[in-house]
Amino acid sequence: MKISKACFSPRLKIKKGDKVKITTGKDKDRQGTIEKIFLKKGKILVSGINIYKKHARAQKGGQAGGIVDIVVPISSSSVVLICPKCGKPAKVGFKILKDGKVRICKKCQEVI
Repeated sequence: MKISKACFSPRLKIKKGDKVKITTGKDKDRQGTIEKIFLKKGKILVSGINIYKKHARAQKGGQAGGIVDIVVPISSSSVVLICPKCGKPAKVGFKILKDGKVRICKKCQEVI
């Protein structure tokens, strides 16, 4: 499996669609999948994690006002990748194969 440069940062070692576990904050020990990565800010958007309430005004298009839930990005340092093979939180390493550079799980040494 080759790593595409469009959705991956070597600084973060995670990419869109990865399953992660939250290690700090109000959502500690919860799991979710990455929806979006903000490389310049070093933050990620995880589905169902870090939800806040926002008061919204009614719009001209007929949309009613009220209190809406929004998902706020969290720091990439407060998440750890869950290995799809062993199902445990693990550090990410790299291995160079004939096909190119791939990510590996440091616990089970399997390609992610």
